[in-house]
Amino acid sequence: MHSVKEKVSNAAATAKEHIDIMKAKAEEKAEKGVARTKEEKVIAHERRKAKEAEASMTLHEKKAENAAEKLHGHHHHGVVGTTIGGGTHHDPAYYSTTGIPPPTTVAPAGTAPAYPLGHQGVYPPGHTKYI
Repeated sequence: MHSVKEKVSNAAATAKEHIDIMKAKAEEKAEKGVARTKEEKVIAHERRKAKEAEASMTLHEKKAENAAEKLHGHHHHGVVGTTIGGGTHHDPAYYSTTGIPPPTTVAPAGTAPAYPLGHQGVYPPGHTKYI
């Protein structure tokens, strides 16, 4: 998934570079059209070259950022068992809005639950997972 994101981001950065280069060429052409001396035409050409170099530099910076994001995207930065914003069964906020898990009832001594203990936390009594 990260590789696809990196490729798409790189393609977008490359497209932006091509647009910036085309803008630089159009601006050079416009500046040369109004230039009266040879020196002004040379200055317009140098400006275009500088803008092209800047666009290329920006492209390489974005590619480096995308590669770094891909590299750091493989590492898990959260706590195991939680998600951003909560919502897993390890998160107390999952049980109530106060953040406190619901109270558990204790069965009197010598009694056993009517359903298997292995599924106590997963499925409530009377529930089948294949509905």
